[in-house]
Amino acid sequence: MVRSSVLGYPRIGADREWKKALEAFWAGKLEESEFQLQLQEIRLNHLRKQQEKGIDLIPVNDFSYYDHILDTAAMFGIIPKRFAFEGGVVPLSVYYGVARGTKEAAASEMTKWFNTNYHYIVPELSGASPVITENKPLAAYREAKEKLGIEGKPVIVGPLTFLKLSKGYSASETDAWLHRLLPLYVQILQELAEEGVQWVQIDEPILVTKLSEEDVQRLKTVYETFAASVPNLNIMLQTYFEAVDRYTDIVSLPVKGIGLDFVHGLSGNIQSIKTCGFPADKVLGAGVIDGRGIWKASLRGKLELLEQLAQFVPAERLLVQTSSSLLHVPVTTERETKLTSELKNVLAYADEKLDELVVITKAATSGSSGIAEELEQCDRALQALQQSEERNRSSIQQAVAAISAEQAERSRPFAERHAAQQAKWQLPLFPTTTIGSFPQSAEVRKARQLWRKGEWSNEQYAAFIREQIDTWIKIQEEIGLDVLVHGEFERTDMVEFFGEKLAGFAFTQNGWVQSYGSRCVKPPVIFGDVAFTGEMTVEETRYAQSRTSRPVKGMLTGPITIMNWSFVRDDIPREQIAYQLAYALRQEVEALEKAGIGMIQVDEPAVREGLPLKEEEQEAYLAWAVKAFRIATCTVQETTQIHTHMCYCEFHDMIDSIEAMDADVISIETSRSHGELIHSFELNTYKLGIGLGVYDIHSPRVPSVEEMTGMIERALRVLDPKLFWINPDCGLKTRGLEETVASLRNMVDATKIAREKYAALV
Repeated sequence: MVRSSVLGYPRIGADREWKKALEAFWAGKLEESEFQLQLQEIRLNHLRKQQEKGIDLIPVNDFSYYDHILDTAAMFGIIPKRFAFEGGVVPLSVYYGVARGTKEAAASEMTKWFNTNYHYIVPELSGASPVITENKPLAAYREAKEKLGIEGKPVIVGPLTFLKLSKGYSASETDAWLHRLLPLYVQILQELAEEGVQWVQIDEPILVTKLSEEDVQRLKTVYETFAASVPNLNIMLQTYFEAVDRYTDIVSLPVKGIGLDFVHGLSGNIQSIKTCGFPADKVLGAGVIDGRGIWKASLRGKLELLEQLAQFVPAERLLVQTSSSLLHVPVTTERETKLTSELKNVLAYADEKLDELVVITKAATSGSSGIAEELEQCDRALQALQQSEERNRSSIQQAVAAISAEQAERSRPFAERHAAQQAKWQLPLFPTTTIGSFPQSAEVRKARQLWRKGEWSNEQYAAFIREQIDTWIKIQEEIGLDVLVHGEFERTDMVEFFGEKLAGFAFTQNGWVQSYGSRCVKPPVIFGDVAFTGEMTVEETRYAQSRTSRPVKGMLTGPITIMNWSFVRDDIPREQIAYQLAYALRQEVEALEKAGIGMIQVDEPAVREGLPLKEEEQEAYLAWAVKAFRIATCTVQETTQIHTHMCYCEFHDMIDSIEAMDADVISIETSRSHGELIHSFELNTYKLGIGLGVYDIHSPRVPSVEEMTGMIERALRVLDPKLFWINPDCGLKTRGLEETVASLRNMVDATKIAREKYAALV
């Protein structure tokens, strides 16, 4: 009999009640005891839902108070010394301090979870002495069993993945650290085995990346140790997001089950099984339901896939699973009352994916005749969207085919453009600017709400936005910034704003997913061919420019970021979606230039996160990502200065691609990673204009002039001062007015100090 299994469930709740509880606790509006009770109820509701739907193996310990990697670090007492942790169970004040920072200590680094839009907190191993502070998987297992009668499947981040995602140790210390952690994992597993746990899911997504011979030996050491220490515990070694590297080595490990992704790693994993078979002594966790996308599965296609797998794995050794945790998708489509039936009928959020799992598990056990009606409904829904007008805009398809065949190059090389732009703008040494957005106050949010509800007319709202622009143009001039922005007060989100103005997009009411901590985002849905329908940003930018003699940047979100921060259609290659977006944005860039805007920023913060996990696929991705940016920006005059912005990423392995984008100026986040990115430029020359963010906007603290001067000094050791810009590391939308102004004043003061020192270069 085939069974069903889930790798993890969304934390946030159908009404984002998890987010609301966190933020109320942080604001001091909720006592810790009440906070704990609220989170327990949310957690139990999630388990109860999976139980009621009929999932066989229900995950426990997948719930988190912030982030599952931070949970693992806290479980092992790996807390940076600056937080003055004194041992024992990590208090919430320390736990959230590591995640968010305190007045006394900077937060730990935050970065992307593999190639997803989720961020995790990077563990800092330097100076740590790991011990078990509490057995969190055991507590989660007991709670599910005692409260709901669920025989849960504890989920644990595996030791190799945890170690590879941590920082604060050298490569030569890897084995030493592994041997420090291994006894702690063994103790956790032994206590689970003694409790009577049947299955434990150990997540090792690092196995889908390139593994060295040393890594393979480390894996063998780890799992042979587990097998010897807990011989009767069923361990599911779980991978996801891609096909595994070193398939034969992995499936030979002494574990009871191997979980593979047959959605995003379909071709590689199915080929490995066909070529090498699958061990007769193991259970296959077949991840056939997409844990990351929102589209309804083709039930017939999934059953055909399971039939292929049945040639190698009998039913009693098959688990039908999600391809990854459902953390990456919204909770339920039930509340989506405003979507067309054509679109809603092809969406599957977490709860609908549970239903899909149950249906195909039933069919895999008893045959497809028992789900004939479900199969017919699924076929009709998928076919209706595929045949829709939105997916068959022939004029767009033809235009995009034509521009994607072109070279997409600026009319002049950078050196000539730079000279022409400098002659036009007469900018000082180390020009100062911001990334684009300014604080969105309660007043701004209320105004937008009144307008969206129809209580304000378009004219009232436009007048309010102009007032905000007037205020912040004056503030920027008073502070002394050289290149200004209009502030983006009309925008809710840097992707949603553009999606609402382009054809081919849809917007959900409750399609929320966790980005980091309590930060939830509601990605647009790209479901059809993307088309430009009219000017999107010209009115506000042109107005801002009319209020000052200093240059005002036009602000756009780039094609790759719009794509990577949306839920995208899966019926055509992502490359084609990127080119459609680029073609639409090109028309907006040209409209801005025609309106007299001579600096245009096309932000691409999400280029790096879309990088394929497989090295052999990365070059092709970067090539078409760069091309999409150039398609959007290449038609402007040589005196029009193209800016871009990137953040949250390691760029050392893609400096060449960044340069190939041929932006006149790029600004890059460096402050949250404590200037580590600057080391990339110590190893690689960069010949275009660049601004490295000199302070962290994610923290409410106001950085000193001395801090920023130090960051500038280090950057100027490796970058050409004549091409260097000074700016914060990201937009200022989430910050308050006073801290924003104070921080920018300090930034300008630090710039003045640098200008005095390097005055001879002017």
